[in-house]
Amino acid sequence: MIERVITIILDGFGVGELPDSKQYGDEGSNTLKGIYNNTDLKLPNLKKIGLYNIEGINLEKREKTIGSYGKAIEKSVGKNSPVGHWEICGTITNPGFKTYPDAFPTEMIEEFIQKTNIEGILCNQVGSGTEILKRYGEEHIKTGYPIIYTSADSVFQIAAHEDVITVEKLYEMCKIARKILDNPKYNIGTVIARPFIGTNPENFKRTYNRKDFESSTFGKTILDIISSEGKDVIAIGKIGDLFVGRGITKQIHTKGNKDGIKKTIEEIKKDSKGMIFTNLVDFDMLYGHRNDINGYKDALEYFDKELINIIKEMKETDMLIITADHGNDPSTPSTDHSREYIPILIYGKEIKENNNIGIRQTYADIGETILDILGLKSLNTGTSFKNEIIK
Repeated sequence: MIERVITIILDGFGVGELPDSKQYGDEGSNTLKGIYNNTDLKLPNLKKIGLYNIEGINLEKREKTIGSYGKAIEKSVGKNSPVGHWEICGTITNPGFKTYPDAFPTEMIEEFIQKTNIEGILCNQVGSGTEILKRYGEEHIKTGYPIIYTSADSVFQIAAHEDVITVEKLYEMCKIARKILDNPKYNIGTVIARPFIGTNPENFKRTYNRKDFESSTFGKTILDIISSEGKDVIAIGKIGDLFVGRGITKQIHTKGNKDGIKKTIEEIKKDSKGMIFTNLVDFDMLYGHRNDINGYKDALEYFDKELINIIKEMKETDMLIITADHGNDPSTPSTDHSREYIPILIYGKEIKENNNIGIRQTYADIGETILDILGLKSLNTGTSFKNEIIK
């Protein structure tokens, strides 16, 4: 009997464009293949579970895998982390949050300035965060004005040097912005604190003090159900921020993938019951958004190597799910998320080997399966594949 589900999100690790990718400007995106075709990527352990056997990938297919595998379509409107995570956990976002391709309206910015009691802001543009730091970082240090910008996603991002605006003060600004942007006329999904350090455009660097302030408008999730039944929901990485702490019994902050993997293994060794839920953010934050193909490749290979240790520490009553929340193909000109299928890899002592669960019609099938596995009430937003994977 499975008593605990370990779910690991490889943030931004898509496996091919979705049928509606054209609507998002993402035709041709394929994060996995973009990296594979441009590097000497080696993922022997993910391959063993079934990564390359997923329909449509057509790479190094194995005759026999040690786990079950498939992929899922995003049913929600959007292509970012909160929407992807929420759908995995059983709440589908439709209609979607509003995006601002021409930057934020004057009235929004003026309200932010007034309520934060600051003299002004810099930027208010759409663009890559690293490029915006190069252009506005020095002016920010001189003036003390926060840098405000957005992207293709529904985000209000505030960048500030940690020596100019303290991290605590930046978080307070974000909380004020969150209240403003909950107004339906603005309808922005995420406010992101983007602290950075450095002395000039050549060495400005964003830190792991990033914090996301999500809209709390998402519906009931599997985390609410699992925790309400007295079971553990251990959130590692930015999971706690994405779900505004709701339905979580233990929250663990991380400083990147290596720290996240280490802390996941530490929690696997303990005797919790319910769910360990980890987000590994570096794939997206450090490599996808910066079109760093080799960095992404190295991060994938590091996870693949550590996967041996994750599996070694799993108990016989554990099940492992490895998946993603959206794509972020570093081989395309875009530095934004991409609308892609997400992989589903499942492993455990009670899980069928060499088993294809096909193409799921919503990410929510993952959450429904977790509830079914743990013997809990369904949310009825997806279709469980428990009977397809249990031996």
